[in-house]
Amino acid sequence: MGRMAQKHHNQGSGPSQRQLRVGELIRRTLSDVLIRADVHDPDLNRHVITVSEVRASPDLKVATAYVMPLGGHDVEEALKALRRNAPELRHLVAKGMTLKYAPQLRFQLDETFDRMDDTRRIFADERVRRDVEAHDSDDDETDDGN
Repeated sequence: MGRMAQKHHNQGSGPSQRQLRVGELIRRTLSDVLIRADVHDPDLNRHVITVSEVRASPDLKVATAYVMPLGGHDVEEALKALRRNAPELRHLVAKGMTLKYAPQLRFQLDETFDRMDDTRRIFADERVRRDVEAHDSDDDETDDGN
């Protein structure tokens, strides 16, 4: 039984190069489609949406796009508009790519944007910045070039 499990060596070892390539290609293509407002839906086109990452499933049949509307405003509304237009977005993305199979698009909010803002706020705190800068200069002295 243990040997059977080894067949799925890709599980747990992170995405394959192909998944990463396809994900990035979808991200760029989807970003272009949204920028050009190729989907004629005023509810969707009112939002400026950043596609920060697209993760393709191992079989490349599902692509999850991590998105954030500009300024983090009207997040739910933007997600609804994307999900409502998913079939047409899928068609437009497939047209812009050379994949045999157009992946089904799913949309998730990119939570890392919030964390980035928190991190910026922490770094804006003068004491924290002084601490970090002090540690950075310590590291430079002990760094042996690796």
